[in-house]
Amino acid sequence: MRPTLLVTVALALATLAGCTWVKMAPGADQVRVARASEDLSACTRRGEVAVSVKDRLGPLGRNEIKVRDELEVLARNEAPGLGADTVQPRGEPDDGEQRFGAYSCGGRVVGRAPAAGRDRPREDGAAEVIPLED
Repeated sequence: MRPTLLVTVALALATLAGCTWVKMAPGADQVRVARASEDLSACTRRGEVAVSVKDRLGPLGRNEIKVRDELEVLARNEAPGLGADTVQPRGEPDDGEQRFGAYSCGGRVVGRAPAAGRDRPREDGAAEVIPLED
């Protein structure tokens, strides 16, 4: 009886470790997440946001991608209250916590310009894979 209960509890914890609990607030879908290396000097700094989520459920660690996603959603949720339309991570997540800079870019295109030819469709109709960072 006890081994069955233990297995059931372990399976329940493992299932919950992959769950996402954070929902996007109204207006947060308009907030862009900039890469950490992206130049936002053309934008106006509006403040800094510190967010945190559970990165462990008991002895089990949660999926790192889900934790990162939830941290970004929380930062995006806070941005409209600061008058920001862009957030940028200040560093890597640490124990389920992360800091983001909040910026107002006013729809300006920031960062690097796309490489020549990337805005034209390929003549052969094939897809082109473009790396997110160099």
